[in-house]
Amino acid sequence: MSSLSQRVLSGMRPTGQLHLGHLHGVLKNWIKLQHEYECYFFVADWHALTTEYDNTKIIAQSVWDMVVDWLAVGINSGEATLFIQSQVQEHAELHLLLSMSTPLSWLERIPSYKDQQQKLQNKDLSTYGFLGYPLLQSADILIYKAGLIPVGEDQVAHVEFTREIARRFNHIYGREADFEQKAKDAIRKMGKKNAKLYKELRKRHQEKGDTEALKTAQALLDEQHNISLGDKKRLFGYLEGKSKTILPEPEALLTETAKMPGIDGQKMSKSYKNTIALRESPASIEQKIRTMPTDTARVRRTDPGDPKKCPVWPFHEIYSTDELKTWVQNGCRNAEIGCIDCKQPIIESILTELAPIQERIKTYIEEPETVRRILIEGAEKARVTSRATLEEVRQVMGLTYR
Repeated sequence: MSSLSQRVLSGMRPTGQLHLGHLHGVLKNWIKLQHEYECYFFVADWHALTTEYDNTKIIAQSVWDMVVDWLAVGINSGEATLFIQSQVQEHAELHLLLSMSTPLSWLERIPSYKDQQQKLQNKDLSTYGFLGYPLLQSADILIYKAGLIPVGEDQVAHVEFTREIARRFNHIYGREADFEQKAKDAIRKMGKKNAKLYKELRKRHQEKGDTEALKTAQALLDEQHNISLGDKKRLFGYLEGKSKTILPEPEALLTETAKMPGIDGQKMSKSYKNTIALRESPASIEQKIRTMPTDTARVRRTDPGDPKKCPVWPFHEIYSTDELKTWVQNGCRNAEIGCIDCKQPIIESILTELAPIQERIKTYIEEPETVRRILIEGAEKARVTSRATLEEVRQVMGLTYR
């Protein structure tokens, strides 16, 4: 699918080698999305500088390690565009241009701004880069006119911020001379029946103030799949007599909350030192799972337990069949199985999942030129799309000199 409304953008800070939390929390979703949408997945190395500006020597190796892991789990450069953020400098220019009209108070009210400052008190984060990183995120999205942004509930605020940025920009600069003609051209693309209905609904709304007609027309536009996101946004504006949308407002594509626990029961995270890396050796994986804490009520083998109070149970929810989960539930509650018995299927499932991934990691490490070529080609493709947006932005801002 190539329409802008089907364009997805997502990025990751380069944190080096990835773990099961990344695989089940983000990458499996990316693998699914790449087959359904036009996807742009990027390494957010400039974002890494917002907190690691004094430790930049770790970034380059972290980038390579992370991209190798992306490819090894099944992120396909033939299906999605993969690139490094700093290799597409249009991101930075759009960030600069958007900063000219972004109120300072909008940045200061971002929920994560003060949260991160408190969490990372050992870092001096009273920097322009850290304050402005949400705007750089917005530029990352808007430069591709991405329609869908896969995020968890905790990141919806960032997408809403981007929508506000786009709305403000469009309000200031969206006075297109040939807007009405382009809107009429877009109506024709809807097909005769839908075009006629759209015109009738628009007339009822504009001449009689019929709010139901407006809602019906908006629903009609939502159902259109044969027009671009730019045309769709233009027609939304045409309903109310507004001008062109230069930067379309993205929608949050809510993803399931990551359920991958760490080996201590907390969320799997490098900062908690509770991860199982995608490159972890079988011996290390077995040792980590075998020594995981379990239900404290099971002091002896004969003591009954409750799987829901055990940190191992969430692993069964991810990896085990319904039949195996029933065996665990009954065996634990009736003390028919021991904790090692319960953990063994998890060990086997993780080893089975990681074996082919680790083989592919080995191949990519031995062929670094393949990885470099993928990223170079991805950056070239991303630049084509981003330059088109930037040319339009420069034009409406009066920054074209001919």
